Amino acid sequence: MRLDSTLSAVVTGGASGLGAATARMLASQGVKVTIFDRNSEQGQETAFEIGGVFAEVDVTSQASVEAGFDQARTSHGQERVLVNCAGIAPVAKTTSRGEPHAMDMFEKVVAVNLIGSFRCLSISATGMAALDPITADGGRGVIVSTASVAAFDGQIGQVAYAASKAGVAGMTLPVARDLSKSGIRVMTIAPGIFETPMLLGLSQDVQDSLGQQVPFPSRLGKANEYAQLVQAICENDMLNGETIRLDGAIRMAPR
Repeated sequence: MRLDSTLSAVVTGGASGLGAATARMLASQGVKVTIFDRNSEQGQETAFEIGGVFAEVDVTSQASVEAGFDQARTSHGQERVLVNCAGIAPVAKTTSRGEPHAMDMFEKVVAVNLIGSFRCLSISATGMAALDPITADGGRGVIVSTASVAAFDGQIGQVAYAASKAGVAGMTLPVARDLSKSGIRVMTIAPGIFETPMLLGLSQDVQDSLGQQVPFPSRLGKANEYAQLVQAICENDMLNGETIRLDGAIRMAPR
């Protein structure tokens, strides 16, 4: 599916980091972009920068997500591309100092990262399925979600995050099979250590140390490299039902 001005897209978590880079990439191809995020100030700034639309959306709320899609479709029509980048990554061990993992934290991580991704995906796919095909193979749209290498190499203190991201990776193939008759492709990217706002807030020494753990290239991944892979997925019609590690060959140690 060629990215151009005839298409519209929704990017969750699009105010910053991987989502913002993806929104910029899509806009640079002429795609009309709507950003979903809870950060209204940053989201509006990014949307203004790319000539897109911002919708303040909480992916854990069905009503909020539905309202966001209504706003996106009123502005740009039914989206052909959805990229799920909204996510959180708190740290806590299964048990620590005589206390069990806080269940409200575990539930929130799963609610945002896994359920939130599926909520947006299912609503978007329902709209896409009603569209006419636009590729020779009968393609109607593309959905890309974001997992993490933690889904496979979760470190100490990442139990909630790793479980939620493993769920994102695990649903990729069955969702792709569910949507195959509708001509909707479904992919997931599992980034390694990337230059996200959280990591960029660390000292340069810490950033360099983390980058040196990556076999090659020995540095943090750049947000635009994630966006480049989203573009490749959109444009290559044989990419479907798979999770791609984008990690410079890193395999995370326990800590």
